[in-house]
Amino acid sequence: MDATTWIFAALSLLFCRSPAGALELTPADQTVLETSQGDKVTLPCQFTVSADDKGQLSIDWVLLQPDGDVLVLMFSEGKVYDQEGELKNRAYFTSPEPQQGDASMDIVNLKPTDSGTYECRVRKSPNMKGRKIVLNVLVKPAQTKCHIDGTQEIGSDLKLMCASKEGTSPLTYTWEKLTGTQKLPATTVRDSSTGVLTMKNASQEYSGSYRCSVQNRVGSDECFLVLNVVPPSNTAGIIAGAVIGTLLGLVLLSLLVFCCCRKQKEKKYEKEVPHEIREDVAPPKSRTSTVHSYIGSNRSSLGSLSPSNMEAYTKAMYNKVPNEDLERLPSQAPAKLATTKTFKYHDMTVV
Repeated sequence: MDATTWIFAALSLLFCRSPAGALELTPADQTVLETSQGDKVTLPCQFTVSADDKGQLSIDWVLLQPDGDVLVLMFSEGKVYDQEGELKNRAYFTSPEPQQGDASMDIVNLKPTDSGTYECRVRKSPNMKGRKIVLNVLVKPAQTKCHIDGTQEIGSDLKLMCASKEGTSPLTYTWEKLTGTQKLPATTVRDSSTGVLTMKNASQEYSGSYRCSVQNRVGSDECFLVLNVVPPSNTAGIIAGAVIGTLLGLVLLSLLVFCCCRKQKEKKYEKEVPHEIREDVAPPKSRTSTVHSYIGSNRSSLGSLSPSNMEAYTKAMYNKVPNEDLERLPSQAPAKLATTKTFKYHDMTVV
């Protein structure tokens, strides 16, 4: 037997087979605890010492992991030492004086990541004992929702769906009918692992309120729905109405677009053909008004003429009358001559 084997045997005798009356832990066997997220748990670890245990007492709680144990809580030399890590400020000794024989540890506000194997190690020379506790932190079912998959019409196939957003597996689903006969139809097929309730050839007797319950080892949750099976609807009439409504909408839209385009063209034409008055172009002349105004202006000046030069002045002025009326086209008929009036001026007859 080599040296390593001797050392291992000696340690086994020291830690595992202490003599009667030496350091003892209770309970001695491994314990498995299951609790839910957010709860508080107590990991039990009581010990007794004998008069032969003369050394310094120390208590360690460690979380066993493949890459190395993690120290969670420690009592040594009469003091409690908190350690850094995920359990800081959440793990503490149950008793304010663990040296009196209660080395149990409490963990509050549990998380799923707290799951694992913990070991309580008590040392008092010359003995040391330890016990393991397996902790499983489970999540209760929560945020469970129900809905109907399929058409709620007579003769159709449909499914009542139930699913929990949270919860540690395995989850078990149960469907119940709360109204009417309070019994599920005979043709339904239940799947307790997925929460699906399948209904074939639905009838109005299927109508009513339903409840889905989901549970696991640490909690439960539920949801409700109302099923209303009705006669089949007139699908053809609905489609025809939808088509007619769509066509009418397109016609109205086309008329609106046409009116808008026409209005835009009218505005554009008004902008391109403005009605302006040009200052550099003389207004058209009126032939009749020109002749009469010319004669009237000369008549008004006869009062300033003397009898000696009246005859010469009259002949000269009448020779200057505008001849615009004489330049008319042959197709135009000559205007009717106005009636000649005569009057006397200083024993002279003026036409």
